[in-house]
Amino acid sequence: MKIQKSALFSVLMAFFLIAAFSCIFGCKAQKTNEGVNLSSLERAPDIKERLAKYAPTEITFDESLLNEEDRAVLEKLVAAARYMDDIFWKQLDQEGLALKEALEKSTEPWANDYLHFLKINFGPFDLQDENRPFIGSAQRLPGAGFYPPDLTKKEFEDYVAAHAGDKEAFESPCTVIKRKDGQLVAIPYSTEYGEDLEPAAKALREAGEITSNPSLKAYLLQRAEDLLSNNYHKSDILWIDLKDNLVENVIGPFEVYEDNLMGLKASYESFVYINDRQEMEKIKGYLSYLDEMQQNLPVEPKYKGQKVSGLESPLNVVFEVFVAGSAKAGIQTSAFVLPNDEKVREEKGTKKVFLKNVMEAKFNKSLIPLSERVLSAEDAKLVSFFAYFNEVILHEICHALGLNYVTLPDGSRTSVGKALREYNSAIEEAKADIVGLSSVPLLMERGHIPKEKEPEIYTTYLAGMFRSLRFGATEAHGLGTLVQFNYLREKEAFLYDPQTEKFKVNQEKIRQAVRDLAAEFLVIEGKGSYEEAGQFLARYGQMDEITRRAIQKLTDIPVDIEPLFRF
Repeated sequence: MKIQKSALFSVLMAFFLIAAFSCIFGCKAQKTNEGVNLSSLERAPDIKERLAKYAPTEITFDESLLNEEDRAVLEKLVAAARYMDDIFWKQLDQEGLALKEALEKSTEPWANDYLHFLKINFGPFDLQDENRPFIGSAQRLPGAGFYPPDLTKKEFEDYVAAHAGDKEAFESPCTVIKRKDGQLVAIPYSTEYGEDLEPAAKALREAGEITSNPSLKAYLLQRAEDLLSNNYHKSDILWIDLKDNLVENVIGPFEVYEDNLMGLKASYESFVYINDRQEMEKIKGYLSYLDEMQQNLPVEPKYKGQKVSGLESPLNVVFEVFVAGSAKAGIQTSAFVLPNDEKVREEKGTKKVFLKNVMEAKFNKSLIPLSERVLSAEDAKLVSFFAYFNEVILHEICHALGLNYVTLPDGSRTSVGKALREYNSAIEEAKADIVGLSSVPLLMERGHIPKEKEPEIYTTYLAGMFRSLRFGATEAHGLGTLVQFNYLREKEAFLYDPQTEKFKVNQEKIRQAVRDLAAEFLVIEGKGSYEEAGQFLARYGQMDEITRRAIQKLTDIPVDIEPLFRF
């Protein structure tokens, strides 16, 4: 959670400090000469119930689409991706790999279940239980494995303020911070994780030599080079420009969700996928409305930013083949927008990738049964995959709307992400949700979305909120969803029936309430106001008893899928 001058944030700050010092003074797993002493560790007694939150699901696709060359390229891309798993274990928790090894060697009858759940979470902390340990008593550090265990936010900021020459390296998303001879130092990822990046780069080069597609070859060879140089600018642009290829991947350090100390350090991940060319043709129309959507934002022009249609913005609907690293931990990604580098976004744009087979699996395994529990009978019938798919597309598109850079009161210019710091992930994810929803009436007027689908879209959005709320309010998407949910309830756009204990959409008020909330997020980002971001999250980021009871009704429904891959 985030630091703020309020009771909530003071309590959470105290929690993080206690957790950090607890770990420093001996709460880590005891080790013997042979490794971790499993018998000394506390274990959550409900491990089978925790495992049941994830429905094992084979991620399938039409393999007849692949020729011999495609299969050979895919095998190399999957081989490269596996090294992102190894790196992410180290980034998330320094003790995780030792514990994994001990559980793999153990003959205890309970060990397999804890090992299984450890692999889902990439460590001993339950990502859906506010990062509490399910094995051992160690508390997760807010800085994960990116910083020294005893480093505080104040020490980091004081050091950067006193060493202007180190500022860029220390704030880079691709360095780890360590203590060396009593001094703080920034070590490039390419150095810190070189033993994993070298073979990953080798596999990418081999894939590049196999493919006959010129743009894919250029991207893979450049990405291999960039993995080892810590500078991804060239390959980011080549990835956006990929043309006429079936097989594709993205690999590297991207999201900063796991850095709860400074919100700076990126985690490694990889997606390997094949493009669904037929579906991509169907959704191209969204892009023709980007500029109009930008101008239709419910805020003053100064918060709307530049035109977006002049930038590249490919929409790829794909079948996921394999995923690794941060993207595999806990809740599975339905879609993503990359690159995150603001310079690349300004110069070139982004690519939006929608993982259709993953989305369909989530919808069937979780969203349908969930909606029948928490929505009124009338509203539950309105939940549709069309609306869910549309919502995800609009979410990813609308990351590009609003402002990317702001001028602060002191006259300095910076990115919105750096201005909002650790609040940025929750604010940005929520903004993309609500701005996407606020664009639906415009797209209906233009004939891109059938007008009769509007009730489905709002109702499916409400149902999807409960799926996200189950992720917990410590995760960026979960917190962003809770803020939206509470705000829209306050505006009476969502109604609760205490007799049935179910929710429904107020179709008369939802459209205006959505625009009002979109304006709130866009102005916070447009001002680059760290204080206002924290205040807004603190005000609406509280879970009341009604919401808590609703979520408790869903305990026997899987929170998400556990992907099983053929490759």
